[in-house]
Amino acid sequence: MILHVLVREATVVASQGDAADVPWWSFTKTVLAAAALALVRDGRLALDDSLRDQPYTLRQLLQHRAGLTDYGGLPAYQEAVDLNDDAWSPLEMLARAKADRLLYQPDTGWAYSNIGYFRVRELIERTTESSLNIALDRLVLRPLGIKGVRLATQRRDFSAAYDPKWVYHGLLVGPLREAAALLQRLLTGDLLPPALLSAMLDRYPVGGPIAGRPWKTPAYGLGLMIGNTTDSDLIAGHSGSGPGSVVAVYHSLDSRPSCSAAAFEAGGTDGTVEEACVSLLRRQR
Repeated sequence: MILHVLVREATVVASQGDAADVPWWSFTKTVLAAAALALVRDGRLALDDSLRDQPYTLRQLLQHRAGLTDYGGLPAYQEAVDLNDDAWSPLEMLARAKADRLLYQPDTGWAYSNIGYFRVRELIERTTESSLNIALDRLVLRPLGIKGVRLATQRRDFSAAYDPKWVYHGLLVGPLREAAALLQRLLTGDLLPPALLSAMLDRYPVGGPIAGRPWKTPAYGLGLMIGNTTDSDLIAGHSGSGPGSVVAVYHSLDSRPSCSAAAFEAGGTDGTVEEACVSLLRRQR
């Protein structure tokens, strides 16, 4: 069964199982990006200055254009997760992924990198001098009125047999309706000034149509998957998956009044869950 919720402007107008706590998986990247951009807004970070002792910028990290590697495709990582092992330490993960070796020079290519967002997490924690859960609450969740969302840090925080520390950039867990509400308020509210919101939505093309998924012109912004669907809808948000489930949270950039939707399925696929989310948005055109 696919759980879903549609938020039009500030009101939930359609839902099924939207109050259930679910892992937000890589939709957490959108929240991390919003937190980092809030620090840019406040003059505590710069979007386009090279980071300390690094050749890349915050913008390049947020857009997966920093040249960093990833751990997701490591056979040892996949095997350890399948065996329900405890997560490696961050230092071990970085060593196994050869994180000190760039795949390409920053700003000359694109490669999805969870390690890039681990670096964003580190940057947020170092700048705020606080843990990630406190920083996200202060910078994003509380200002947007998002409730009942927590950072999973221990196995007991997660309903499945899984160590959430395998998600090195952090894994938020909360009601599906709060994910849709967060995206809606982020992209239509005043948390970020217009220039930073525009930067967040600036698209870098990452290929053509994706088989089995509703993407025609996929691109990536700052913490946002963005582009046209196979039905020419322009959407922005993020999908995410982990052991046993998939989530998709998207905002229609075409609909008036504006709306956002989220869908989740245990045992689903990226394509089926994204299509359920896109279908909810399509009905609002």
